Amino acid sequence: MAKPESAVSDILTVVAVALVDGDGRVLLQQRPEGKAMAGLWEFPGGKVEPGELPEAALVRELREELGIDVEAACLAPATFASEPLAGRHLLLLLYACRKWKGMPQPLEATALRWVRPIDMHAMAMPPADRPLIGLIEALL
Repeated sequence: MAKPESAVSDILTVVAVALVDGDGRVLLQQRPEGKAMAGLWEFPGGKVEPGELPEAALVRELREELGIDVEAACLAPATFASEPLAGRHLLLLLYACRKWKGMPQPLEATALRWVRPIDMHAMAMPPADRPLIGLIEALL
């Protein structure tokens, strides 16, 4: 018997951030070769580990991926995306952040780029990130 469409056995919770600079640009990172969706541009972030709070996961991921320090209090919940992904279901929680310590570096990405939200529409991005662009435009 097939599962009803509303039933999911494996939900992958991922956190990401729209880091916003003083000019209203957002930082995107390019996925490296050898990873799924290599070459696509995405909001920095990563998987929430079992028992980890989403904000704590994002603080950890930003330190690992970009070498920056962010306080959980500086992460403002912005929006989310829900998307089927390779036999699982992706729940992407997007936060906005305007305050961090350090200069973002591409520690796990091929490249970083500061872009205006309107310019994201023309960029190759993962399917879960695309619906978030309009909401980021509206917030900024």
